[in-house]
Amino acid sequence: MIPTLLGVLILLPILGFLANGSIALFGKRADDNRATTARHPLVTLIGPGVILAAFGVAMALFLDMQRAPERALHLVRYGRWMPVGNLVIDWSLQLDQLSILMVLVITGVGALIHLFSIGYMRNDASYARYFAYLNLFVAFMLVLVLGASYPVLFVGWEGVGLASYLLIGFWFSDKANAEAGKKAFVVNRVGDFGFLVAMFLIWVTTQKLDFIGAHAALGGMAGTPVVLAIALFLFIGCAGKSAQLPLYIWLPDAMAGPTPVSALIHAATMVTAGVYLVARAAPIFSGAPEASLVITAVGALTALFAATIALRQWDIKKVLAYSTVSQLGYMFLGVGSGAYTAGVFHLVTHAFFKALLFLGAGSVIHAMHHAYHHTHRDDDPQDLRNMGGLAKYMPATAAAMTLATLAIAGIPPLAGFFSKDEILASVFARAQGSPLANASLLGIPGSTVLYGAYALGVLTALLTAIYMTRMLLLAFYGSNRTGEAEQEMLHEAPAIMTAPVLVLGALTVVGGWLNLPALIPLGPVGMLEHWLEPVVGSSATRLAGAGHLDHTTETMLVAVATTVAVVGIVIALLRYRKPIADKAHSPVDASVLARAYNVDGLVDAIVVRPISAFANVVLTRGVETGVDRAFSAGGAMLSRTAALVGSKLQDGDVGKYAWLLAAGALALLAALTLS
Repeated sequence: MIPTLLGVLILLPILGFLANGSIALFGKRADDNRATTARHPLVTLIGPGVILAAFGVAMALFLDMQRAPERALHLVRYGRWMPVGNLVIDWSLQLDQLSILMVLVITGVGALIHLFSIGYMRNDASYARYFAYLNLFVAFMLVLVLGASYPVLFVGWEGVGLASYLLIGFWFSDKANAEAGKKAFVVNRVGDFGFLVAMFLIWVTTQKLDFIGAHAALGGMAGTPVVLAIALFLFIGCAGKSAQLPLYIWLPDAMAGPTPVSALIHAATMVTAGVYLVARAAPIFSGAPEASLVITAVGALTALFAATIALRQWDIKKVLAYSTVSQLGYMFLGVGSGAYTAGVFHLVTHAFFKALLFLGAGSVIHAMHHAYHHTHRDDDPQDLRNMGGLAKYMPATAAAMTLATLAIAGIPPLAGFFSKDEILASVFARAQGSPLANASLLGIPGSTVLYGAYALGVLTALLTAIYMTRMLLLAFYGSNRTGEAEQEMLHEAPAIMTAPVLVLGALTVVGGWLNLPALIPLGPVGMLEHWLEPVVGSSATRLAGAGHLDHTTETMLVAVATTVAVVGIVIALLRYRKPIADKAHSPVDASVLARAYNVDGLVDAIVVRPISAFANVVLTRGVETGVDRAFSAGGAMLSRTAALVGSKLQDGDVGKYAWLLAAGALALLAALTLS
């Protein structure tokens, strides 16, 4: 039963891709370049339908695993892929506690986003193509989290890279959108280089590439340079896919795609693939404390860096983009410090409230675009300065967005409070008497790195509360800046868009109950920790050591985290309660934070332009032109030589012809004799 269900689980979105792709290619009228209206119901049925069905299959698998937890690990081999000498790679899937959790998030949140897309994209000419790409993305994401070996995982890893390129550049007729898709694709290839090197090292060291075999072999080599190298190269891949410093630059520009794409790719699925990989490879990372310290430090720095940029963004999607980078930093702060359950817990809760925030922003943009289109105004529907007071017109969306803002800020008892607090508490605990604390990073004691990471995490929590409350106030509260004529056209999004937002709002409220701490026993304690114990438990214990918190210290840390969140909200309320002008009447914001520290400009000057100049001078003018001239000149010379020889032979001298005929006959006779 398990092999069949796993096959169906992946096959469903693949079939959706093929069906919707066929409709996109062939379902057009001869006199119109738009998909026919008659085809829309079929696309609407297939696109979200296959993902809802996949979620049903995932629930069946989960319930089966719950009934028999002692048999929760399933390895299913579907065939041979690469038999090359000692290298034998099978098409195999691995279903365990970690993979089924990821599958439930991908299909569950993914189904809600597909439903939202029905309303958001209904008037788009490429409606069928959109759902084809969305289904393809989900299929590859399922391969990524279910693969039983690094090569199979890498197929899904590259597949979601391809699908994200297609979705980010979905409206490719606009050059900026096409450039954003290309940027995401190229930057992710940098990270993929690290992943490939790590796989080569694993194979050379262990002669295995499946998770169980490779991890068992490397487990006995903990602390060796080769394990450290493998861990660091794996993290390069994770940093690229999950937008960590310095490879984060693709994600803010990826907002060029449709807003539901941002919710799916940049909140719930692809960008968390790096966090998943660290948790999956926990036996490797726990055997390299120095690499874990690197992940912890990079995560903390990324979280703070992105949070500072979000303070001065005016595009509502850019605020959420940098918020996503920052929250991913929190996840790496957790898994890097060996708190694998805490990092995965935040991955799940973040999928709930960040998908809600993106879809809520999508509802706002949908309403703003409709209002401006009706009055023929060409203002920016995504700029916060053109919003304000939208709670009056969109009360359900405003309520859900307020809930999600409180959750990401860390207000109890919402989901974000529990997951973020668990990460910060785990980092603080491991700074005392753990193998991480006893290790060092560039000569800095591990305990110092961990305490510093904790401090940066707390500061980031303060900034998160400030910039998210700022976004909420500028969009939904205060005076409206959309325009008097436009106000009459503002309204709540259709039910097909509002319903998924409200479901995510409910998950944002109850999501924290997945892993309640013993300090706050509002229900069953530590459910997620017990569930993931067979996968990451031993690795987490190896890095935790004796680093545990007493009741008093834990209470103090919870109080600090909650106080910081409240202070951040109060600061934003005091700072942004004054009315502001709309975008047309506001001065250009040229601050360093508004320009995101001009990192893109630096990358362009240091990396892009030199490479372009090299390609232009050396490759185009040098190699290409040189080869072209060489072949052209060589061909001309060969033709002239052949013509000269031919003219000498074909001169009408019959005697010369007779000699040549005789010489040829003798040569042929000699060849036959020798043979």
